[in-house]
Amino acid sequence: MSVTDAPPLAPAPAEEPPAPRKASTRKRLVPYWLLLPGILWLIVFFALPLVYQASTSVQTGSLEEGFEVTWHFQTYWDALTEYSPQFVRSLLYAGTATLLCLLLGYPLAYMIAFKAGRWRGLVLVLVIAPFFTSFLIRTLAWKTILADSGPVVDVLNTLHILDVTSMLGWTDGSRVLATPMAVVCGLTYNFLPFMILPLYTSLERIDGRLHEAAGDLYATPATTFRKVTFPLSMPGVVSGTLLTFIPASGDYINAELLGSTDTKMVGSVIQSQFLRVLDYPTAAALSFILMAIVLAMVTVYIRKSGTEDLV
Repeated sequence: MSVTDAPPLAPAPAEEPPAPRKASTRKRLVPYWLLLPGILWLIVFFALPLVYQASTSVQTGSLEEGFEVTWHFQTYWDALTEYSPQFVRSLLYAGTATLLCLLLGYPLAYMIAFKAGRWRGLVLVLVIAPFFTSFLIRTLAWKTILADSGPVVDVLNTLHILDVTSMLGWTDGSRVLATPMAVVCGLTYNFLPFMILPLYTSLERIDGRLHEAAGDLYATPATTFRKVTFPLSMPGVVSGTLLTFIPASGDYINAELLGSTDTKMVGSVIQSQFLRVLDYPTAAALSFILMAIVLAMVTVYIRKSGTEDLV
């Protein structure tokens, strides 16, 4: 039999391709496995304590007899009506400190982003330098700075600034300590870095060619700032104000160390109810009321700001 008459050889069996489903499934699960530790952390240290505090807020009883969940929602109304001055005071002090931080922090962040040059790193270190010491020590230092016989009070008296602030009710004659002004000064100083860093990050992202283009179109520096720089830095403004206002509204250390009984914030009341009065339901209700108020204000603020891109 010749070669041409031989039957054709059977084709070799093709190799089975590897199943891609398992590999693709694994790839899809990788992000979830990476997120799992963070999710567990939030559940254990945030969600569960929040649920526990929610159940505490609707309990009745005492520490000696024990607390029992009785769904007593009247605690919320009682806490809101009894401590409404502290809520208003906390929001007022936090809002004032946030505005001062923005007015002080924006020029400094602008200078670091566009004018600092090779000194940028050093200036940033100076901005975060207060974090190298304790929050408590930084606040106690303001008791020395604002002392009645200190140079700051002398300068303010010489410039007759304390006369104006006293008329507004922010100081007591020639005294600054134990007044609203002292509490706001402490809040402004302690939370100023939280304003500067997001502003700097947002300003640094702005392309310098946009400023050059504005100049080519005969825009003045003020117009360039109003039309180009400030709108593009809005994510930093929103982030900085949130990082300043939210912790400042619940702060109690500045009010305790720099204020008086007339400048107590709601954070001081919560701390007192938890640790001194031992009225856990009222303290938990106050915490949830403050959280709800701040959350509502933040939601409205973000929508009105015209940006959802946060630094």
